[in-house]
Amino acid sequence: MLGPASVPTSSLKPNPHNPRILFDELPLKTLEESIKKVGILVPLTVFKASGSDKYTILDGQRRWVCAQRLNLPTMPINQVAEPSVATNIVTMFQIHKLRKDWELMPTALKLGVLMDELKEKRDRQLAELTGLELAVVTRCKKLLWYPQKYQEMMLFVDPEDRIKADFFIELYPVINDTVIRSDKSLKRNHMIDRFLFKYQNRKSGFKAITDFRKIKQYLAIARVANQQEAVLERFHYLLEHDDVDYSSLEIDTARIHREASEIVKKVEDLYSILETIDVDTFVAEEDLWAGLEGLVKALTKKLAEADRRSE
Repeated sequence: MLGPASVPTSSLKPNPHNPRILFDELPLKTLEESIKKVGILVPLTVFKASGSDKYTILDGQRRWVCAQRLNLPTMPINQVAEPSVATNIVTMFQIHKLRKDWELMPTALKLGVLMDELKEKRDRQLAELTGLELAVVTRCKKLLWYPQKYQEMMLFVDPEDRIKADFFIELYPVINDTVIRSDKSLKRNHMIDRFLFKYQNRKSGFKAITDFRKIKQYLAIARVANQQEAVLERFHYLLEHDDVDYSSLEIDTARIHREASEIVKKVEDLYSILETIDVDTFVAEEDLWAGLEGLVKALTKKLAEADRRSE
C-alpha cells in the first residue's frame, strides 16, 4: 500500500476485470444521496497499470460513478501495486465476496477468465481462490456452458429486460439430461429458445422456474422405467406446441413404477420396524396387534387379487 491521497475524479477508470459490471439504478441513487450528504468516507482502492496515466479501480467503482454524477472534482484513494490479471480478478472477488447483490453472469464471465489464466477448472479449488461459495462456482460454470447470445440476455442494463440467471440454471439439467442428449435431433439453441418463450409467456403450464425440476423428474422416472422413446416423443411434441402442459411428459407406466418404488420403500421401512419389536414389551398394546392383523388381511387380499400366493 502506497498510502492515501486525493486525486482528480477524472484520473480514475473502471477495472476491465471487475466481476461486477451491472449497477442497477435504485442502489446507485441511494449511494449518491449518501455521498451528497456526507461525502466519500472510504477511499477507493486503485492501482496504476503499466503505460497508463490513469488509476484503475480495484474497489469503489460505484462510489466513482456517483462522484461523476455529482461532479465531485477529487476523490480519496489508496494506491496499491499493479497486480497480474489472475491476482486482479482474485483480489476483486475477495474484496467483494460478502456483497450479495451481484448478478451471477458477470461473476461467471470473470470466473471463466480466471479459469483460463490459471488453467484451473476444479470447483473446490476455484472456490478457495475466489472466496465464492462452492455452490456459486458450480452455478457460474453452468452459465458459462450457454452460448454468448444467452449470456448477453443476462447482462441487459435494464433489470426489466434482463433474463435472470436462475432461469438458465434451472433449465440446464433438463437440456443435459441423459435422455435428451441421446436424441441428436434436439438442438440446444432451439430448446433454449422454446423454453424461454414458454416461460416468459406462461405457456405449457409454466408458472415458475422450478417447474423445470418437475420436467427433470419426469425424464428421470421414464429412464428408470425404460420408457426413453416414449418420453422423447412427448418431449418433442411439448417443445413445439404451447397448448400442451409440461405434465404430459409423465408417462403412466413410469408413474406407476415411481409409485411402486415409493410403496416398496415404505414396506421396507415397516419391515425394519417390525423386526425390532419386542413382543413381550408390546404384548398389552391391543391397538398395535389389531392393526397388524388388519394389515395381514389387507396384504392377503391384495396378493390374491394379483394372483400371488405366499409360500
